[in-house]
Amino acid sequence: MTPSETTAIVTLSLLAAFVDGEKHERERAEIKRIAEGLSQADGLNLPTLYQDVLMKRVSLASVAGALKSTEARQLAYEMAVCVCDADGTQSEAERLFLMDVRTSLGLDASAAGFSQQAEDIAAVPVGAAVASTAVAANAPANVPDSAELDKSILNAAILNGALELLPETLSTMAIIPLQMKLVYRIGQAHGYQLDSGHIKDFLATVGVGLTSQYLEQAGRKLLGGLLGKVGGGLLRGLGNQAVSSGMSFASTYALGHVAKRYYAGGRTLSTQMLKDAFSGVVKEGQSLQTQYLPAIQEKARTLDAGKVLSLVRGA
Repeated sequence: MTPSETTAIVTLSLLAAFVDGEKHERERAEIKRIAEGLSQADGLNLPTLYQDVLMKRVSLASVAGALKSTEARQLAYEMAVCVCDADGTQSEAERLFLMDVRTSLGLDASAAGFSQQAEDIAAVPVGAAVASTAVAANAPANVPDSAELDKSILNAAILNGALELLPETLSTMAIIPLQMKLVYRIGQAHGYQLDSGHIKDFLATVGVGLTSQYLEQAGRKLLGGLLGKVGGGLLRGLGNQAVSSGMSFASTYALGHVAKRYYAGGRTLSTQMLKDAFSGVVKEGQSLQTQYLPAIQEKARTLDAGKVLSLVRGA
C-alpha cells in the first residue's frame, strides 16, 4: 500500500472510533495517546489526523478517494468494522456508518459478511463455555489453586501474543474478548459471577480501553506491513518480532495477575492501586515476552484464523 492509503485507513479507523459519540473521556485520551505513539514510531502525522477527525475536517468521501486499490479498501473496511465492534456489538449509529463505508468504498456483499463475523465475535457472552477449571477439586469453596490460575494466565498471554502475530483483522479483534474471558474465569474462581459490564469497567479502571487497545494492536501491525497479509506475511511476522510490540502478551499477562490479586483480596484495591499494579505487571510481562517468544511463535503456527469465532466461544 502507498503511504496515502495507509493514512486513509488509519483515518477511517479514527472516524469509526468516534462515530457513536459515546466514548468516555479516558478512552478519548487513550486514543490520542496511541495516535501520538504510532506517529513517533512510524513518522506519520497521526496527531493531526486525530484532531481532523474530532473537528470533522475529514469526510468519508475524502478517505474513500485516497484508497485506490481493492485490497486497501477491503482492509480499511475490515479495520473500521473491528473498531466498531471492539467494545461490544454495533450501535445503530455504527451500523449505519458501516453501511455508508461499504457504499463509499464500492464493496460487494462479502463485506457485509465480514461485519457479521465481527458481530458474532463481539456478541459471545464472557461466560460462554467457561468452567471454573482453576479451582482444585479438594480446595475449600472460593479458594482457587493459585498455581493453576498462574498457568491459565500464562497460557492466555501466549495465545493472545500469537493472535497478535496473525495478519487477519479478526484475529486482532479476538484478543479483547479473550482477555475479558480470562478476567471472568479468575473472578469465578474466587466466587464472583461477573458480567461483561463489570469486566469492561475493570479493564477501563486499570487503563485498558477496548477501542483504543484494538487501534493500537491493529495500527502497529498495519504500519509494520503485517496486517492484511496472508501466508508469507505470517512467516515474515514470526521472523521479525519488530512488526509486533508483544503488547498483547504483556497486557493479557498483567490483566490476569492484577485480576487475581483484586478478586483474591475481596475487590478492595483502589483505582490508583489497580492502575499502579497493572503498570508494574505490564513491565514484568514485557520482560517475560522474550522468554516465551518461541512458545508464542509456535502457537501462532497452529492457529487457524478462519476459526477465530470457535476459539473465542471455547476459550
